[in-house]
Amino acid sequence: MTTMADPSERISQLKIDRSAPAETSRGWLLAAIGFVLVAGIVLWWAFLRPGTAAVLVETDVARKPPSVAAASSVLDASGYVVARRQATVSSKVTGKVLEVYIEEGMRVEKDQVVATLDDTTQQALLALAVAQADSARASLAEIEAQLRNARLERNRLRDLAERDLASKSSLDTAEAVYDELAARLGTGGENVDVALSNVAVAEDSLSNMTIKAPFAGIVVSKNAQPGEMISPISAGGGFTRTGICTIIDTDSLEIEVDVNESYIQRVKAGQRVSAVLDAYPSWRIRAEVIAIVPTADRQKATVRVRIGFLERDERVLRDMGVKVSFLGADAQQDSATEIQGVMIAGEALRSDASGDFVWLVRGGSVERRSIVLGGPRDRPQILVTSGLVTGDTIVRTADGPLSGGQKIKTN
Repeated sequence: MTTMADPSERISQLKIDRSAPAETSRGWLLAAIGFVLVAGIVLWWAFLRPGTAAVLVETDVARKPPSVAAASSVLDASGYVVARRQATVSSKVTGKVLEVYIEEGMRVEKDQVVATLDDTTQQALLALAVAQADSARASLAEIEAQLRNARLERNRLRDLAERDLASKSSLDTAEAVYDELAARLGTGGENVDVALSNVAVAEDSLSNMTIKAPFAGIVVSKNAQPGEMISPISAGGGFTRTGICTIIDTDSLEIEVDVNESYIQRVKAGQRVSAVLDAYPSWRIRAEVIAIVPTADRQKATVRVRIGFLERDERVLRDMGVKVSFLGADAQQDSATEIQGVMIAGEALRSDASGDFVWLVRGGSVERRSIVLGGPRDRPQILVTSGLVTGDTIVRTADGPLSGGQKIKTN
């Protein structure tokens, strides 16, 4: 016969043993933490370790210098072509334009007639002055005839008076008439001179009606048309011109540039310059510094420099934009010697305690490359004489720090 177990004993057997499960849970937690740590290390090593995350960069290519001027320039600046000798041709007097003989772009010579004004009044004044001069000459001739007659009468009365055949009063009267006519003769001569001066003034006024070029040059603007009024000064209103045309002397063309006063010590009189017109970017013009204007602009902190062309060409026009490169003392613009080194963007240059270097692109990563500069470092394009060859790709700018072996990507 089976004995029934005590119910209280069976209930006690259903109690949970908490010691063993606690050890098991702790083990699982440690294992999970270890797994996360290992996975993090693996991910860091694979993707986030230095030199692995790709940095966005902008690249540049080392190029052969286009010219000796580009390689040996100590300073670059920009300015404009100006004419040192130019004039707005006008008249000396106010008058109405009769004819204009020039057009824009026409070349004129010195004293060439460019326009004429209505000279009707001046012609009449000249005719009047000439008539007055003729009248003064006629009066002078009449006085001379009277003076000759008075001289004969005086001499005759002197002879008679010496023989007591004429009275003293008659002789005195003859002497007085002679002296009066002699004085009138002097006055008549002065009147003739005055009349001739009036003729000269009238002729000058008439010549002012013909406007001539003051020097040889090119007409760059035509400001008046036949029928318009012209005046050497502003006569008020907008219907009176103050000039016929503007002429520039092409032989006086030069360059004016404003150089930052921080770099003016790199410029000196007589220094060779390479100029490039904005209109002809592939044409380099030989030039040299004429003078450094001895004053600074306090507003812009610049000093004006005058540069003269060493060669003349019809393509050079007034007010053209131009870029200039001030060359070093050893530069020879027309030298045929091959230029050593390459040109790189100034932004690509890096420097530290070890010296100058660039980041050279190799595949998808970069490596440090030490270089030697051949010119100033504060220019948009700098010359590298050692460390790079033509065609090398370098980092110009980067969105993050770079190190040897750093992976990069470009746009």
